[in-house]
Amino acid sequence: MKDIIQLLPDNVANQIAAGEVVQRPSSVVKELLENAVDASATSIKLIIKEAGKTLIQVIDNGEGMSQTDARLAFERHATSKIKTANDLFDLHTNGFRGEALASIAAISHVVLKTKQEGTDLGVQIKNYGGDIISQEMVNTPVGSSFEVKNLFYNIPARRNFLKSNIVETRHIIEAFQRVAFTYPNIVFSFYHNDNEIYNLPAGRSNSHSGNLRQRIVGILGSNSNEKLVPIEENTDILKIQGFITKPNYSKKSRGEQFFFVNNRYIKSAYLNHAITSAFEGLLNHGYHPSYFLYLTVPAKSIDINIHPTKTEVKFDNEKDLYAIIRSTVKHGLGQYSVAPILDFDRDATLDTPYSFKSKSTGKTPSIEVDPDFNPFKSDQNYNYKQNKREVPANWEALYLKNKEDRKIIENIEVESENISKQLFDESEFSNYSTYQIHNRYIVSSIKSGMVLIDQSYAHQRILYEEYLTKLTIEDFGNQQLLFPLKVNLNKTDISIVKDIQNDLQIAGFHVSKILDDAIVLDSIPGTITENDVNAILEEIIDSIKNEIPETNFSQIDIIAKSLAKSLAIRPGTKLNFKEQEDILNKLFLCKEPNYTPFGKQTFVTITLKELEDKFN
Repeated sequence: MKDIIQLLPDNVANQIAAGEVVQRPSSVVKELLENAVDASATSIKLIIKEAGKTLIQVIDNGEGMSQTDARLAFERHATSKIKTANDLFDLHTNGFRGEALASIAAISHVVLKTKQEGTDLGVQIKNYGGDIISQEMVNTPVGSSFEVKNLFYNIPARRNFLKSNIVETRHIIEAFQRVAFTYPNIVFSFYHNDNEIYNLPAGRSNSHSGNLRQRIVGILGSNSNEKLVPIEENTDILKIQGFITKPNYSKKSRGEQFFFVNNRYIKSAYLNHAITSAFEGLLNHGYHPSYFLYLTVPAKSIDINIHPTKTEVKFDNEKDLYAIIRSTVKHGLGQYSVAPILDFDRDATLDTPYSFKSKSTGKTPSIEVDPDFNPFKSDQNYNYKQNKREVPANWEALYLKNKEDRKIIENIEVESENISKQLFDESEFSNYSTYQIHNRYIVSSIKSGMVLIDQSYAHQRILYEEYLTKLTIEDFGNQQLLFPLKVNLNKTDISIVKDIQNDLQIAGFHVSKILDDAIVLDSIPGTITENDVNAILEEIIDSIKNEIPETNFSQIDIIAKSLAKSLAIRPGTKLNFKEQEDILNKLFLCKEPNYTPFGKQTFVTITLKELEDKFN
């Protein structure tokens, strides 16, 4: 029988590996930045064009590579970080598997320039699609420069799955921020399409905590400084350092939540729950705390080789870490008077005046009791008869003038209220066809049974179609502000506002100024108040980050969705019968009444047969 199993060619194997390592341009950015850090660089520059689809370049002043190492670095599983399998459980660097450069080169055009200290010339290597095209000596500064061009040029299907430039740029910014947060003592700069996005100096503080604060403020803007609450704890199994934000600065999105373990960014839903439980009772429903926590654990107690991106890790003692993190955050909130104290409802008027605190209580007042006193005896000293007022015999004459008046009073019939044994008063519901349950659902009867409507989801659908019509066909309308309104945003959000500024103006948000960490509004939509602006803009920006706005229409669509979600009535809102019927009628006049703009079901129907089955 003919043999059918064969070894794959190296270029095909590298492309398969690239599918795990390089998911999008931000994956390349992450790998190259971490390689620069591992090369002991003190200054790293990131340059991208067209959201990384055209160019990704990382320049560092690290140790550089020799000619042999530079060529060998493009081979699969070539690494200087590990030599034996046991080294996988005692890692102190970022890259260690030696597959990143081989995977990146397999799907792009890579140009590497590198030079070591003490050598006259460096080396330049061109690797296109996994093949070495040329290698030559060049004059280049000490360190390394990686240029990655035409990403996914030989996998067009993969390139077509990339999202819009706005979304891909956001992922690149997140990858850059994660590395920059981790190493506050390194100078980082970031340029996109020749525009400077970040220029972060090295930390100047004598303490690591001070440098972390400077880096956080440098990335998120000066407004973030007042939000930060320092957190620090040192135990045998865990060292915690970093910052949480005050509860009143919580956000609806989870964007500003960062865990770093042994100088590596990770994601952990379990440890995130420890943070949220520490904030229990301090946050409004649907809001999330922001945090920047740096954890240090023994290298052998953590496994970071369980996922290709190395963002998911496994701890040996997760439960212990959970308890320590939760208690540390709660202690930090209490230490800086962020959390309320236990006696916040104490009545201060009951406190002893300060001037009386040092005085003695004096003589205890005495109480005299007559043990022989009996209130039922008639021979008490107290004369009840003398104090009893006489009631006139003809008291009725004081109010009734004649006999005719008395007859009228005597003949008045008092109508007594008949007590019904019915469970509900029929008159209360006879004129209405709806009823509200738990201030969340609206029930109404239909021919085939009954319909149960989620009032919040239904209102989202109604507002969405209404706003979308106004934004695309009619005039949405705005209200001019008497005083300009300043809205604080971080630098990432500022860049998104610049991209959607025209669409925001169509929606009624007129941006008069764009600052480094804030925008100034002259007018807002007529349907909202100034108190709603921050939450609505946060919702819009977060939706833009996670959607695929390829055209102006889809950006307007996202704005309409965000407005509808922010302004819809909340679960728990009591509605009168007219409001209930209004939602019911408007919902079934919508073009798509079944679902919210976010795909949630707005109502369910229950047939008479299903109801009968419940009682059988």
